[in-house]
Amino acid sequence: MNFLDGHLFPENQPPLIITAAPYAPGWLPSDFPEDIPVTMAEQIQKAVDCYNAGATVLHLHVRELDGKGSKRLSMFNELIAGVRKAVPVMIIQVGGSISFAPEGEREAAKWLSDDTRHMLADLDPVPDQVTVTVNTSQMNVTDHAEDADFVGTSRENMRLFNTYKDMIVPANPLWVEEHVRRLSAKGIQSAFQCYNTNSFESVERLVRRGFYKGPLVMNWVAIGGGMDTPNIYSLGNFMRGVPDGAVVTLESNVRNVLPVNMMAIATGLHVRSGTEDVIWNQRRTARQSSVAQIEQLVRIAQEFGRDIATAQQAREICKIGVFYDSVEESLAANGFAPNRNGATQGFLRKTQ
Repeated sequence: MNFLDGHLFPENQPPLIITAAPYAPGWLPSDFPEDIPVTMAEQIQKAVDCYNAGATVLHLHVRELDGKGSKRLSMFNELIAGVRKAVPVMIIQVGGSISFAPEGEREAAKWLSDDTRHMLADLDPVPDQVTVTVNTSQMNVTDHAEDADFVGTSRENMRLFNTYKDMIVPANPLWVEEHVRRLSAKGIQSAFQCYNTNSFESVERLVRRGFYKGPLVMNWVAIGGGMDTPNIYSLGNFMRGVPDGAVVTLESNVRNVLPVNMMAIATGLHVRSGTEDVIWNQRRTARQSSVAQIEQLVRIAQEFGRDIATAQQAREICKIGVFYDSVEESLAANGFAPNRNGATQGFLRKTQ
């Protein structure tokens, strides 16, 4: 991505898209009972509250009444329908990692089968986006955490802690290609989760080879533990290869969330926050709700002079519902250089 002179000035930046991640699938309701919703009515209201606070994208997971993460697509359908009715303009982004949760005290957390995960393309009502992980990788969400992050929470249980520490995200090439194909066929945008330059390059190849023909919307996932490192050097290296037409949201965890979001606000990128990523305030003196985190980002963005995207603006920026007819059109629309022509070395940038 080209950061030209003046790119830090708010008039040269798009309105800020805030993604809310309020459903906290990696925590138990007892970890933050004041804020983690359990009943369907509470889960719908949480979406409304986040929207009213300034979020225009909802990263959606679902809980059963017993507080455990739901694996039932019928529950996802019910929550999507409820959110659609309550806040019809909000972008609904279903989290593709629907299945990583322990069933009980003695059972291991595990991902559902590939075929079951493909069924996210059959959700009804149809979500706007589904997150798509690219390249199987370790996802140790405890890597940048400190012992104090887990005091008084379920993660003090070492068995549960080690389950999350040892988590692997399955995202093999054949699964990714088929998943993207099914989502696109249903008009669902793939929201790519990129862990580093390697996974971004795999996404680029999906576009260049015609597996994905749509707008490039993705998260840079900087949580360490097999994902990228939350620092300015890793971000700069990642963004160097990203085309100008991409929409990039920065995602981190524990107390890295706020500083990483500051990088996004300052540089014209987009933000994600909520109890899925962090439950503490920055000094770890108290737990901080998803709404309070969103309101904090709105205040800080206003200090930067950066506008907050309306729901309609967020839909236009992400090009929700847009797909392209050819590889060439996809490359051009996203700001990639065209594919290599015959025996040529290729192009460093777009041709005019």
